[in-house]
Amino acid sequence: MPGCRARPPSPRRRRAGRSPPSPAPRPRCCDAASPRRDPGPHRAGLPLPQLQRLPPACHRLHSKSLSDEENLKLFGKCNNPNGHGHNYKVVVTVHGEIDPTSGMVINLTDLKEYMQEAILEPLDHKNLDKDVAYFADVVSTTENVAVYIWENLRKRLPVGTLYKVKVYETDQNIVVYKGEETTLEK
Repeated sequence: MPGCRARPPSPRRRRAGRSPPSPAPRPRCCDAASPRRDPGPHRAGLPLPQLQRLPPACHRLHSKSLSDEENLKLFGKCNNPNGHGHNYKVVVTVHGEIDPTSGMVINLTDLKEYMQEAILEPLDHKNLDKDVAYFADVVSTTENVAVYIWENLRKRLPVGTLYKVKVYETDQNIVVYKGEETTLEK
């Protein structure tokens, strides 16, 4: 379309009792509803590549510093002695300068490998409390799962590239961890 401008709808006569014709759809190239990039707290203009992984795992919310009754009162059904499971969704965001040679912030194949090592190998189909040493003395809340993943990824990724780890325990229980800036999303 020359000039990429939306044309106004052609005039039509309106008959009594009928609603006006719907406006003509705007061309895709100048769609006002297209999302605009929010630069957010990182430096404006830097890409934020993301990858996600879905490790299923089970756990029991139980603090060794509380009695069984206190744990049950605090954690409710999540304190079931046999545990309960989740299909966690983990989204990892990295940031940094684009390498002029490769055109990438990070090679996504490398990021997939780092995520495999840091997330899937230690957590996939595991009982977090019994199979992951980190959770022997740490309550396996989603907040602590996010911290665990952050620490594991930070050891593998190039320094300063890890931006955010977002862990979905369910569609309503989400934790975003950015190092020391943790936020809960519900």
